Amino acid sequence: MKLDDKVCYCFHISKRKILNHLRIHRPRRASQLSECGGAGTGCGWCVPYLKRYFAESEESASPDPSDLPQTEEAITAEEYAQQREKYIESGKGTPPA
Repeated sequence: MKLDDKVCYCFHISKRKILNHLRIHRPRRASQLSECGGAGTGCGWCVPYLKRYFAESEESASPDPSDLPQTEEAITAEEYAQQREKYIESGKGTPPA
């Protein structure tokens, strides 16, 4: 995924916004990423990704989001969206109205 791809589809939060939130606000817990526009509080699909970004930011000595490891680069934005759609269709999450 690229920096401007959406991570949280429910609230339209990009990867860049999440990484900047981590850099600027330095949350103590992954759950505090919900303060970034409500990320992770909708259907729940993005929560594992938010946790991963949080863990990577904790491991990184550099505050620059472009320096964070890019672990899921193999997945495209289209594949991410398709997997989320399957997640929603399977009844595992309900996006906000």
